[in-house]
Amino acid sequence: MHVRIRGAIGVAAVAMAVVAAGFVVGQPVSHAGHGYLYSAEQARAMVEQQAVAGSEFRVTCASSHRRQDDPIVFQNQSGVSHMHEFFGNRTTDAFSTLTSLRAGTTNCNPISDKSAYWVPTLYKNGQPVAPESVTIYYQGIHDHTRAVAPPQGLRYVVGNAKAASPAENPAARWSCTTQSPSNRDFLNCPPGTKVETYLDFPTCWNGRDLDSANHRDHMAFAVGLVCPSSHPVVVPRLEFLLTYPVNGAGLSLGGTLNGANVTSAPGYTFHGDFMNAWDPVELQRRVSNCINAGYICGVGGNP
Repeated sequence: MHVRIRGAIGVAAVAMAVVAAGFVVGQPVSHAGHGYLYSAEQARAMVEQQAVAGSEFRVTCASSHRRQDDPIVFQNQSGVSHMHEFFGNRTTDAFSTLTSLRAGTTNCNPISDKSAYWVPTLYKNGQPVAPESVTIYYQGIHDHTRAVAPPQGLRYVVGNAKAASPAENPAARWSCTTQSPSNRDFLNCPPGTKVETYLDFPTCWNGRDLDSANHRDHMAFAVGLVCPSSHPVVVPRLEFLLTYPVNGAGLSLGGTLNGANVTSAPGYTFHGDFMNAWDPVELQRRVSNCINAGYICGVGGNP
């Protein structure tokens, strides 16, 4: 196998909000679906896999738009989520479905990937910052020869948007370009560097459900790099790599506090979402030629 290693690195809800105070427009609404505490076993598996690389192909995208929508957690409820940064499919909103995404357009390379990807918006001193580059890696990090292409319509979430401390979100991973240390909360990146973040998704699917009530239980992390019997189907690991054109202090995220949408959430609440709308033929070609065959491929899906 030809592989490359990457380092592991009390406020009341309001109807109209004051952005300068760290709030965004929102209504009192339950955000319980954004929170998730991983079991100790799954947390260990998640951290173990962060340092593992393998066969892969990649997609490069750009920030497309910014909305208070979340078509997974708040499907068909426009404007109730905290602010998210969407990349890939240009049409993604609260009402997105596989049908609408497939009919839409994408800013990703290759254009055969019309999937929707999103993360909470990053803020610098209260001002939103779009990532200057977005790379999505699809990787075969274990049992790569039997990995299958994710089915159209598969959707899932990783991370804990309601984490109260870094320990409660093993998915969060912040670092600075040209430097190797990483942290679950923001680092004060020095001049000449940029803020970057990695986000690693689970690789084991139950083989049955395209979603679940909490948008996570149909997926699992491989314990000891082996999928549990409850989730026997190996799929490529998605890994987001986002680089932002900022450094220093004053960083925060879109999030929620006591039911109100805010722009002041800490770095350890980072999370990400995925809705698969790939052209199935092109996705399968890449899984076969790159993931299963054990090669590193670029955006063209060729070794």
